[in-house]
Formats: sequence, structure tokens, C-alpha cells
Amino acid sequence: MENFIFQNPTKLIFGRGTIEKLGGQIPQGKRIMLTFGGGSVRRNGVYDQVTASLRAAGHAFTEFWGIEANPTVETLRKAIAQGKAEGTDFLVAVGGGSVIDGTKLISAGLRYEGDPWEIVLSGRAKGETVPLATVLTLPATGSEMNSGAVISRSETHEKFAFYNRNPEFSILDPEVTYSLPANQIANGLSDTFVHIMEQYMTRPGQSRVMDRWAEGLLLTLVEIAPKIKADPKNYDLMADFMLTATMGLNGFIAMGVEQDWATHQIGHELTALHGLAHGATLAIVLPALLRTLREQKGDKLVQYGERVWGIASGTRDERIDRAIECTEQFFRSLGLATRLPEAGIGRETRDEIVRRFTERGVRFGERQNVDGEMAGRILDNAM
Repeated sequence: MENFIFQNPTKLIFGRGTIEKLGGQIPQGKRIMLTFGGGSVRRNGVYDQVTASLRAAGHAFTEFWGIEANPTVETLRKAIAQGKAEGTDFLVAVGGGSVIDGTKLISAGLRYEGDPWEIVLSGRAKGETVPLATVLTLPATGSEMNSGAVISRSETHEKFAFYNRNPEFSILDPEVTYSLPANQIANGLSDTFVHIMEQYMTRPGQSRVMDRWAEGLLLTLVEIAPKIKADPKNYDLMADFMLTATMGLNGFIAMGVEQDWATHQIGHELTALHGLAHGATLAIVLPALLRTLREQKGDKLVQYGERVWGIASGTRDERIDRAIECTEQFFRSLGLATRLPEAGIGRETRDEIVRRFTERGVRFGERQNVDGEMAGRILDNAM
């Protein structure tokens, strides 16, 4: 296991009825801006719960609506301008990962004099930032308990990650997930599964603790996914889903071990070029990446196949084949495509991603060997 420093400052407030605690968690006198996506929080009652809690605690607040899935810097510039005009000094993101990610850029941009896209390109917030909290409505990204965010730029069809600050606190009430559409649940399960795999699917023997923790989260997803499909308003199932998504990307399973993240980098390009939902891109890319890098990841694939899918017999190659097949079938069981043509994506997109990776000189993966040429091979295996 490698040396590491671990700290996660986010306070997690979890369970039924916890949104009413929101107002009491924010210091008095703050100029609060609430940030939202579309209108779903009005329909499911979350908006009323949030605003009632703030008013009961004596807080005044303003609102910004319209942060889209795959939040764009074009929209967030407007939020930053509004926040600067209003003197905002505390943010509350009410929504899923996209709203939270977008709010992290607002937090960084409110005290920055340049264009917020410069922050994204630099990879990290610059100087002072504004504190934020979250009320999570869609389990998927883990953004409610980490510092990362991914922002798109519509005018150039680009999408990049940057890092700001962790939320001060996050409120997770599983009951708010009951109104989610089936496709959003499927994408959230896919996103969570691949977050865990990016930190786990490298090589064995680095940490028994991290391996077993990651495998436990993967097993939980495999167990609950079909049950959620049959009973999406089951509190215990949705509580497990919500907590697994948070634990999958809050740093707890990444301590001292190698990480990959090539699947995400390729997936971001598919989203930037086609607007495909993030979880949908990951379901296509991960099985293809595993097929392409099966020798490099072979030992871990055998371990994963045995511990997660119960594959304990056959030759090494047969066990690897079955582990990859089980992974692809898991995504298919969610109703997601696992091949590019199924999503209407052809070779011109493959060639553009290769061009972008090559032009930027990037190298991803635990061995830093996923460059433009390797990305092309992965995308070939997704055809």
C-alpha cells in the first residue's frame, strides 16, 4: 500500500425527514443562494421542504434555476454573475450530481475575477471560494461528499474535471428518490458501479482493506439493482443505493491504491460530443476497456470474477472472459446499451476522440498507457 493522507470534511446527514435539518446547519446571517436543475424538485416536494426549513431557521435566500445535466459553463456564468450581484456567501445545491458539480464551479467563480472556464482548465479552484452544502436528490456521482466536479463547454463540445472544496454538509433522504425515472436510476447505478471499478480494477495485492471494501460495494449494487427495478419505492433498497453511491467516491476506497479513470475520460468525450448521459457512456466504455486491457488487468479480473460474480472454475482466460461478460450483462440488465452503435455512435466519433487525446498528449489509466492510440483500440472494442 502506498503512503497517503486522508481527510473528508463533509458532514453526512442521512435518513428520513432530514431535509428539515437544513436551516439549522447554516450559520445565521449568510446570504444564501439555492441552486437547482429543472422543475422535478417542485413536483416531488423537495423544494417545499428546503425552503420551509430555511424560513423556519430565519434565513433569507435567493434562487438560481436551470443547471442542466452535464452542467455547462455558459449557464454557470449566469449563476456566478447573479451571485456576485447579490453578495452570495453560502450556496446550497438541491439536486443530483450535475447541480452539485455546477455549484462547485459557482463557489469557485464567485471570488474569481476571470472567466470560470479558466478555473476548469486549470484543474483546481483559485484563491478564496464560497462554502456550499447539498441536498441530494439523485444517487450517482458521489459529488455530495467529494471535491470533484465535471463541467462542459457547449460552444467547443468539451468536458473536463476540476477540484474545489468539499461540501460543508450533505443531506441524503432516500425517500426523495421515489419519484426518479427508471432511466435515471439505471444511469446512477452504472455511474456508481464504474466509480468503484475505477479505483479497484487495477492490480491485486495493494490493500486487502480497500479490495474487500470495494468488492462489498460492488456486491451490494449487484444484489439491489434487480430489486430496485422491481420495487423502486422500497426505502431500505434506496437507502443502500444512496449510501453506496456516496461511499463509492468519497475517498474511502482509494486510500493507498492505484486508480484508473480512463473509462471516465473516454466517457466524458462521448458526452461532450453527443450529449449522452454520463452513466450511459460508462456502460459502453468499461466492458470495452476490460476487453482491451485484459492481460494488464488479468489478475484483478480473476479476483473480481471470483469474489463478485462467483466465478471459481475454468482456465484463467475463461474466468476473465466470464468476468467481463458478467459486467456487460449487469449493464444490460439495467436497460443500458453496451456498444457504440446501439447509441447511434460511429467511427467518426471514435476518430475524433483519438485526435483529441493525441493532440492533448494525455495518458490515462493506472499505468498511464491509455493514450490516443489505446483509446482508439478501446473504442474499436465497443463497436
